[in-house]
Amino acid sequence: MAKKVAIIGAGCSGLAAIKCCLEEGLEPTCFEKCNDIGGLWRYTESVEDKRASLYTSVVTNTSKEMTCYSDFPMPEDFPTYLHHSKVLQYLRLYANHFRLLKYIQFEVYLSTREGTWVLSRISKHGYPIDMALSTRLAFLISSSLPLSVLVRLNEKQMNSWFDHENYGLKPKNRSVLKEPMVNDYLPSLILYGAVRVKPNISRFTETSVIFEDGTVVEDLDEVIFATGYNMSFPFLDDSVIRVEDNKVPLYKNVFPLHHEKPTLAFLGLVQPLGSILPVAELQARWATRIFKGIVHLPSVQKMKAYYKKSMENKKKCFGHSRSHGLQSYYIAHMDEIAVEIGVRPSITCFFLTDPKLAWNLLFGPCTAYQYRLTGSGKWTGARKAILSQWSRTLSPAKTRVVHKNDEPWSIAKLIIGLCVLSTAILLGFNYLNFKN
Repeated sequence: MAKKVAIIGAGCSGLAAIKCCLEEGLEPTCFEKCNDIGGLWRYTESVEDKRASLYTSVVTNTSKEMTCYSDFPMPEDFPTYLHHSKVLQYLRLYANHFRLLKYIQFEVYLSTREGTWVLSRISKHGYPIDMALSTRLAFLISSSLPLSVLVRLNEKQMNSWFDHENYGLKPKNRSVLKEPMVNDYLPSLILYGAVRVKPNISRFTETSVIFEDGTVVEDLDEVIFATGYNMSFPFLDDSVIRVEDNKVPLYKNVFPLHHEKPTLAFLGLVQPLGSILPVAELQARWATRIFKGIVHLPSVQKMKAYYKKSMENKKKCFGHSRSHGLQSYYIAHMDEIAVEIGVRPSITCFFLTDPKLAWNLLFGPCTAYQYRLTGSGKWTGARKAILSQWSRTLSPAKTRVVHKNDEPWSIAKLIIGLCVLSTAILLGFNYLNFKN
């Protein structure tokens, strides 16, 4: 008899969990309190009580190739960055394609601060910023650098679009790496006066707000608090999991540390510097194999030691905040989960067997398809999806064909590329030796 798995919520994490359960021969039942799938991405005109909400113009911070699930690319005609309605459309396509809706039980009742770095969605040459930055080469180099050097390089990168100090946005604490805001419009809005940057709020009066510098704004129309979330699990008893200072003690952000048997997993409870969909999916692939007994967790002692070291590293890198325990580097987190189920791609092996693919794995964006190349859940379309991801990314923008002369690949570029490749391989070996 197949093991039964209860899944709470039919958002992007819940849908991935249903599919992974089915792939492992488990029997999932998903409980969704609303009358539709999509979770956060299900926009409503009015805010529902005790439910997180989107605003009308929300556009994804991550591009479509970096956002999609590992074995279900987004439609080619979808724009590179997606309006929230497109994300919901994609989730519907995913649920319909893999026939997930019949495993969901809908319940019909209504239940709803210091400076920052700002990034544009567009990087050099017009490429999506996440695809340009989220490469294994960049990850290997950054992993080999001291934090102080990495912080300085990060500040230089963030100021390459505009000088944040001139706009009053420069973070107070620049000794740590905090998640940036992805917004293409804010600098322009500040420049022509539509937005005025102010310091922290000191206090409110009945009709005004007083800031820490003593300035006052009168006759406010509305106040929107964008202060993040308080984590809670009202459907679980404190004896099962306890939230302390907005932190949940989980092994690799998924499994509770103290349970005798691994029958409970938390999916999507992480803030990667990237898209959450592929992260939640890979977590689900791991969890379902744990539930099935194919893969096993380490001892409680080892999990506690890992969690303690992980939290120390996160505090050092991301600073002390209520959410630093959730923050993670996208590739680092994905690889840590992938190792658990044997699906992390070996760049060295692919250079020996498939150099073209290996080149794209190292120098190209680390899309979720990389974790479908080998091992359990291998997808035959993964290689093609990786080699054609740039075409699908740029295709929606090419509504006017522009002919240009092809430039030959020069000897100088080839030499530089080989040097970079050699350096990357050496850094990779050093990183692996350090981790071991």
